[in-house]
Amino acid sequence: MVATTPVRANAKLLRIIRLRVTDKPGFLGRIATLLGELDANIGEITIVSQGHDFIIREFSLQIDDEAHLQCILEGIKVLEGVQVEAVIDPVQHVHEGGKIEMRSRVKLDSVGEMHKIYTPGVAQICKLIEKEPQASKVYTSISNTVAVVTNGTAILGLGNIGAVAGMPVMEGKSVLYQQLVGISAVPILLNSTDIDVIVNTVAEIAPTFAAIHLEDIAAPECFAVEEQLQKRLNIPVLHDDQHATAVVVLAALITITQRTGIDLGTAKVGIIGLGAAGYGIAHLLKAFGVREILGTDLKKEAMERLKKAGGKPVDLSALMTDADVVVATTGVPGLIKPEMVRKGQVILALSNPDPEIDPELAIKCGAEFAADGRTINNALAFPGLFRGALKIGATHFTDAMKIAAAHAIAGQTKLDSLVPSILDRDAHQAVAEAVMQAWLDAD
Repeated sequence: MVATTPVRANAKLLRIIRLRVTDKPGFLGRIATLLGELDANIGEITIVSQGHDFIIREFSLQIDDEAHLQCILEGIKVLEGVQVEAVIDPVQHVHEGGKIEMRSRVKLDSVGEMHKIYTPGVAQICKLIEKEPQASKVYTSISNTVAVVTNGTAILGLGNIGAVAGMPVMEGKSVLYQQLVGISAVPILLNSTDIDVIVNTVAEIAPTFAAIHLEDIAAPECFAVEEQLQKRLNIPVLHDDQHATAVVVLAALITITQRTGIDLGTAKVGIIGLGAAGYGIAHLLKAFGVREILGTDLKKEAMERLKKAGGKPVDLSALMTDADVVVATTGVPGLIKPEMVRKGQVILALSNPDPEIDPELAIKCGAEFAADGRTINNALAFPGLFRGALKIGATHFTDAMKIAAAHAIAGQTKLDSLVPSILDRDAHQAVAEAVMQAWLDAD
């Protein structure tokens, strides 16, 4: 039986409240009690400083919204000996100045060092690469550098907010690449929705990179962009929203079916929302061997695309009635109503930041298992996918590589978890090794 512990807190905001508190016994307990009564989920409590009769403490709180925060601040006012000094948004704080930077891997502390890394010594390496272009893989950073490209048309569940507004996501991806698998990733922002402009621009800058990671580009343009770029370039191109998401969904379903006895091959899988993620999931599940895939979308062209790929277009009601497994990627909070849930279903409501149905609610309504996009996160897949592809020298990604990655993720899942932790380095290494082996097996 799959664990049905809720995987997502209801609180949506993180705030730190800095309080000046009288340094006497009982005050900390009174504050904690009050915060609990006001439905604040307390995280870390730290001491910032203290004086002869007071302590400055910071309370990390998960809260619902700004109105909830104001309610908490008003409540604190009734406590004698407690004064609010500041309210800090830790998310904004960590983003100040950006999350990434480019740094040198070599020291520059003498003129002699400069002569080696720049003029005149660098000319020797330039001439070497001119004579042997493959030497660039050894003597430059190209072989370990990935472009993270977006035009900002499908950022998270926020929609078309523009490339610059999407930069924090691209920086976040870059941090994950560097920290988890040691890849240098460079965000590339494009102010265009024209397929030809995007393709031509990326193709022109491609010599800088060993692979192209397409991110948050809306459907249907994303399909053409990826296809055309892969035809033009001899390096891996992958639209993360399609394929990395599909890999993690498949991994989760492998784990679920192993624990429930469901046969994924014969189960009816319903996909709500046939954009980039939904279609990518349908494609990979079909390649994996799922025989019956139901799908629904408001766009006729999306339904036709699914039909051509071997899926069955249906309406939402029919999908929820017939599907054993439901995967939702619509970006529409609350789309799946409680009365739609059928007893025994598996429901993965993946839209971020708000799912189509809260996992806890889905379970209360009869679902055997439910999870959301905070658990099923494509960050479990793309670092290892690209690490493996770069290390083995792959020129493109295959379905076999993606399926191997899904099996690797499922194989690293521990205890009653659905998937490994995103910060599990061993899981990312396992994905990379599986991807490399799948490429070798295809030769």
